[in-house]
Amino acid sequence: MTELYRVLEGGKVGIFESPTGTGKSLSLICGSLTWLRDHEEKKRQEEAEALAAEEAEKQEERNRNGPAVTGTTTEPDWVTEFLQKKEETDIKNKIKDDQLRRKRREEKLEKIRHNVQLKFAAKRKREEEDETIRLLRLSQQILSPGGDGPALEQGEEELVLAEYESDEETKKSADPDDDEDFEEEHVTKIYYCSRTHSQLSQFVHELQKSPFGKETRLVSLGSRQNMCVNADVRGLGTVQLINDRCMEMQKNKHDKKSEEPEGKKKRGSRLTCPYYAYDQMQHLRDEILVEVKDIEQLVSQAREVKACPYYASRYAIPAAQLVVLPYQTLLHDSTRRASGIKLKDQVVIIDEAHNLIDTITGMYSAQVTGAQLCQAHSQLAQYMERYRSRLKAKNLMYIKQLLFLLEKFVGALGGTALKSINDFLFYSQVDNINLFKVQKYCMKSMISRKLFGFTEKFGGLAVINPAKDAPKTGGLQQYLQNLTQKTQGGEGVADGAQEVSESEQVRSASPLMHIESFLFALTNANQDGRVLVQLQGTAAQSALKFLMLNPAVHFAEVLKDCRSVIIAGGTMQPVSDFKQQLLVAAGLVPERIVEFSCGHVIPPENILPIVLCSGPTNQQLEFTYDKRSSPDMMDETGRILVNLCNVVPGGLVCFFPSYEYEKLILDRWEKSGLLKRLEGKKKIFQEPKRSSRVEQVLSEYSRCIRVSGQSAGALTGALLFSVVGGKMSEGINFSDDLGRCVVMVGMPYPNIRSPELQEKMSYLDHTLPKTNGVSAGKVLIENLCMKAVNQSIGRAIRHRGDYASIVLLDHRYARPTVLGKLPQWIRSSTEVKQSFGAAFASIRKFFQMKKTSVPPS
Repeated sequence: MTELYRVLEGGKVGIFESPTGTGKSLSLICGSLTWLRDHEEKKRQEEAEALAAEEAEKQEERNRNGPAVTGTTTEPDWVTEFLQKKEETDIKNKIKDDQLRRKRREEKLEKIRHNVQLKFAAKRKREEEDETIRLLRLSQQILSPGGDGPALEQGEEELVLAEYESDEETKKSADPDDDEDFEEEHVTKIYYCSRTHSQLSQFVHELQKSPFGKETRLVSLGSRQNMCVNADVRGLGTVQLINDRCMEMQKNKHDKKSEEPEGKKKRGSRLTCPYYAYDQMQHLRDEILVEVKDIEQLVSQAREVKACPYYASRYAIPAAQLVVLPYQTLLHDSTRRASGIKLKDQVVIIDEAHNLIDTITGMYSAQVTGAQLCQAHSQLAQYMERYRSRLKAKNLMYIKQLLFLLEKFVGALGGTALKSINDFLFYSQVDNINLFKVQKYCMKSMISRKLFGFTEKFGGLAVINPAKDAPKTGGLQQYLQNLTQKTQGGEGVADGAQEVSESEQVRSASPLMHIESFLFALTNANQDGRVLVQLQGTAAQSALKFLMLNPAVHFAEVLKDCRSVIIAGGTMQPVSDFKQQLLVAAGLVPERIVEFSCGHVIPPENILPIVLCSGPTNQQLEFTYDKRSSPDMMDETGRILVNLCNVVPGGLVCFFPSYEYEKLILDRWEKSGLLKRLEGKKKIFQEPKRSSRVEQVLSEYSRCIRVSGQSAGALTGALLFSVVGGKMSEGINFSDDLGRCVVMVGMPYPNIRSPELQEKMSYLDHTLPKTNGVSAGKVLIENLCMKAVNQSIGRAIRHRGDYASIVLLDHRYARPTVLGKLPQWIRSSTEVKQSFGAAFASIRKFFQMKKTSVPPS
């Protein structure tokens, strides 16, 4: 907490490592909010001193006899003095305004805290408005004439695109008196973000229990999917559809304000959200600031007062002291701006940040399949034909551009495997189209939402029948047929449309939504990404993938604006990736970076990490890709586990480098009889490939250990086979008897043959310097391996009374560069054992001592 306070006060960037069970969340809360409290008090003192100085100056002015007389004939001193005093007066007036605004806000919130009548005023007002709206709609139904004409079916008006205005046209037509976009000034605050909704809720609950739980103005932000209280919208399921429907309802609400009362026939009644009511959301905003709430509590209250919690929480951001939000909202530039987040001179804390680089890379990468491109082309072509007479010229122009892009992207599926952005655009023959304008059109017009509604109404995927529509789309279909015949050696399907319908189709909201993400990715700078063509058996299964190579270009905006940034996690080693790829690459000077790693709360004698270099028959352990498949190596690994099962109580978790190797080695053990020997020692469980079965397997594994621990007799327990980077290597708690020993089989290096990884290595080699003579690409490979190891072995020790042994099976772990990338609290206790006998003796002694010792209180 002291180090955190220093980093915040000095305006630096900190990388903080605090193992699970050491009170990381509470330390972040208390350290940062103590700094914020002191910072606000210091600011108030400075304001008071400035105002006191002003009073002193006024008194001095009153004591003067008059202005000083000068003998110069040039511009008099009083002009200079006047300008100086005006500037000082402006500053002091701003201080007074800030104080007054702060005082009014505190008084208002205090009233809400203690006045039950005010607390539920929003709910009563909303009920009255609901009744008024119901009566108005009833009147409209009675008085309204017929529809807009027989040409369109009922409700189909909603699918037709409104007239499109560019940003410049929107600015010209904007009402200068419209103050809906007026923004309150942001107070100094802390933005705390983490990966999952449950982690954020856990953080809020920690705050509620802390000394700061009563006085902190906290706002919990979440996605519309988590916060929407409109059952019709929430029922759409996917995030993209919920977002689009919400935005469309807002647009309808604003359009209704500007509709002319007379003249042209109006469109049919368009849906607006009853929860999107400004007054009600303002009431809910005040309620949010009064009491610390997590998202569930906020949504529950929003349902009571019938106001939108998604927008009310955003209205509360300016006055909040602590904003709790998911990664995507903070780290994605357009999402951040749309949420009303201002990072200037603020503090950002990024928790659970061990995968931060991958998270940012994933946010700004995108992929589309041939099936999605063909579906989108088919749907869009039919949409244009049906509504051609009703669409304005700009809509038609952009739709034709989108169709052109889709055709050219399909054509690119037959190209070479890897290209820069500019090369890809040139090869695809779309370099003459302004992708920035197309992207803005997609966002503002919400065409993907309209297209989804169109396909919903007129049937499934709306794949064009080539027999009927050959003149319109024959070129695309013929190309697909030819391309498929090439990729399959002439054994193609009858036509492209059939290929799309028979492939593994993506049943998401709309294929055009995925394509919009891909278009957005192509607007990155040429040097920051690559386009990969992933060829499969058919064109429909093939894909175009944009790979973001430089996450620092997007993280730089956060670093540039913030006063201070804290990157925290339970296991952050190795930290060189964070420093080089995110911080230094973003232009941060090394002097501004602070590293801090605290030890574990467990005593050193509660952990026994061992690097095992050879097995029971003196077979050297080296699980390289070439050697790990040898029968001798696999049998030696089995013998090690059999011996460990003899002395390890409770649960033993064994991590393999991949699913493929796990299957290979288990098949070998089954044939050699080793698996049967293991089953005689402990009951065997295996990590399921389906996420839906993880909880069931863990529950059975836990029950087996609990039952065996209660029974007398022979040593029993359970053995769990898992995979590094799988479903049990992160976020799973193997505390106490669930994980008395963790075995890591080999070093889980990533697949170096992967085109994505090869391109990333090449990029780093060209942009980053060597480290101790080793290229940046090779450093990346080792760091990825050790990050995966650290996450897996960190599953065992979860609290101060826990104990476990960690066994690393590979002599390469003994290398100083590798040992140096283990967490400090593991590294300091690690023993390197060249022979199995010495290692086995240490492990047996460790568990014998734990069996006889009294657990710490």
